[in-house]
Amino acid sequence: MKGIAFLFFLVAALCVTIGMAWGIQMSASGNHTLSAAHAHLNLIGWVTMGLFGVYYHVVPDAAGKMLAKVHFGVAVAGVVIITPGIVQAVTERGETLAKVGSLLTLVSMLIFLFTVVTNRVKA
Repeated sequence: MKGIAFLFFLVAALCVTIGMAWGIQMSASGNHTLSAAHAHLNLIGWVTMGLFGVYYHVVPDAAGKMLAKVHFGVAVAGVVIITPGIVQAVTERGETLAKVGSLLTLVSMLIFLFTVVTNRVKA
């Protein structure tokens, strides 16, 4: 695995490592107040980024396009912003970051949808 596929997988592995450590910390402390943020880090960061990486590995034509790099930037920004944003929302310190991160994550998925549709293999 190389290029954009590798980068998506690297971010996915970083997210799940942080998510696991955070989950252990929550379990050890008995405080699960931030479980929604933890879940989003694992779902968006690990699962979604990992699936993006697999797709770009399997469809190298899509991976070689500039849009894949834009997708990576938007996707990473989304998970990096939404996670602390959910923490802030849950702790009642504002929802702006959660909203921005959510929109970036949606844009990332729309880019991915466009990528999948425009790079389908013709049988």
